[in-house]
Amino acid sequence: MQLNEMSFDGATPIEGYGPGFFRIGGQAFEGGVLVTARGARSWGGYEDTGPLLALKDDVDVIFVGTGAETGHIPSELRQSLEAAGLGVEAMNSPAACRTYNVLLSEGRRVALAVLPV
Repeated sequence: MQLNEMSFDGATPIEGYGPGFFRIGGQAFEGGVLVTARGARSWGGYEDTGPLLALKDDVDVIFVGTGAETGHIPSELRQSLEAAGLGVEAMNSPAACRTYNVLLSEGRRVALAVLPV
């Protein structure tokens, strides 16, 4: 197996996570987090739709990390994001973090809205 180092060209990858927290850009965030190539901020969860909808001109898809287990996001949230032209992919938070990092390293227009494990 060949391992390749990822390059993020100044973008903000997920560096790590654990019970209740995420490490992003050398900073620890407790609770939900919204991450884009430009930075990270706290996210209030499924009801906090404003910051997600504000990304409609900057990203093509938002990966939603649903916590330790894969779950469905509320249909109202999915419908709002899709109506704004955003792709939505829900998966467990570890998988969402990995997927976000890989696509970010490829220069893709992605965001991550993630709940802690």
